[in-house]
Amino acid sequence: MVRGTPLEAEGLEREEFTTSYVPKLRYAWDVGEAIGRYLEELKQGRLIARRCHQCERVMIPPRMFCERCFRPTDEWVYVKDTGRINTFSLCYVTWDVRMLKKPEIPAVIEIDGASPGMGILHLVRGVDPRRVRIGMRLKAVWKPPAKRAGSITDIEYWTPQVRRSKVKGQRPRE
Repeated sequence: MVRGTPLEAEGLEREEFTTSYVPKLRYAWDVGEAIGRYLEELKQGRLIARRCHQCERVMIPPRMFCERCFRPTDEWVYVKDTGRINTFSLCYVTWDVRMLKKPEIPAVIEIDGASPGMGILHLVRGVDPRRVRIGMRLKAVWKPPAKRAGSITDIEYWTPQVRRSKVKGQRPRE
């Protein structure tokens, strides 16, 4: 057994036993096949998912293994950059604990072309917070191609999708 040096109260008060060290940490992230492809497609302004032929689900974010069927997924499929709000929150505090007068609106967005319940968490903007509703139709607002990095933030935010009216002279509805 290795014995340490006993600490004495006086030494602690004089900070004899403390050091100041700032580590130089570098992180690496291995995204794997599914998320790697997903991020590359985001950089190109497209959403991609994986289909499982066994349970007929289209999953986004994509995964190479179906957690329902316990088997590998079968193929890549492109899905739309539109969807519906599954759930949302009005956040009056930022991630770094700053108070906001106007809330941010994070939402789980079910993506058109993916299976029900499949979606992504992202911000909704361009709508009065009092008008946000579950089921609200949204469209992705992408960063310009030159500013994309292969990240979920290549979608700047989601905004209400305006439906075009078929009757001439009528205003579009949200």
